[in-house]
Amino acid sequence: MAVEKEPSPVTRGRISLLRVPIDIIPPDDLQEIVCRQFFDTQGRENEDRQGFNIVLMSIWDLLKARRAGEYRDFIMKASMIIPISKSQITGARFLKKSTPVRYMPFHFIINLLSILETHEFTVYLMGGNEKILRRVENNIHQTFPRLRIVGRCKPSFGRQEEPVIVEAIRKAAPHLFLGGRGIRGGELWIARNDTGLNRGIRLWCSDIFDVFAEKRSRPGEKIFNLGLEAFYYCLKNPLRFFRVFSYIRYKFLLLFYRLFNKD
Repeated sequence: MAVEKEPSPVTRGRISLLRVPIDIIPPDDLQEIVCRQFFDTQGRENEDRQGFNIVLMSIWDLLKARRAGEYRDFIMKASMIIPISKSQITGARFLKKSTPVRYMPFHFIINLLSILETHEFTVYLMGGNEKILRRVENNIHQTFPRLRIVGRCKPSFGRQEEPVIVEAIRKAAPHLFLGGRGIRGGELWIARNDTGLNRGIRLWCSDIFDVFAEKRSRPGEKIFNLGLEAFYYCLKNPLRFFRVFSYIRYKFLLLFYRLFNKD
């Protein structure tokens, strides 16, 4: 059986769910963990920090991460893996593991931006189109006036322009690189440019810019807390109903791991 990567020292706890790591991050500890990336124990700026990749993981991401390949490598090296599906929480309980804390993606990012604003940190935006980026920047300025936006970029650049874009991000040195829909490769773009980017936090969320720009609605808290957000998204895009087969596979895997004491 393969040996899993040890938990990152910045996380409060880490479990393995179907051979995929998931972190246990209580909301009250999030600020401490984020600030520890930038400051040492004496409150001085941490000059030895490394790139800090955060993953918002659904059960579909979890199933993809079980397979050997580029995405699994990215997940195994991530600094923080946040579960966003209720099925991950019930799955951990079913396998008698410590229970992770589930976050709604929008709320997690809002909390993260709020923490960064406290220290007047900086953010770089990449995703959507020019109109959406302008609206997102304006809304962030209004909501987080002390959070400085040091750059924004449409993701519709050619491959030959990519090194220039990566270098621009490195020089801007944002405390947070926030990526969204439109980036070629999605969050794997972060993995592929990991060494070229600066040493801040990197986070990708598919629809976050559409939500910030008020172009797309999100499920309410009641729906999310009940774990019914999948039905909400299926109504928006009926093709998502086919994900039921992956969900059934996930349940069978949980049963197999429970019966044969795997993981």
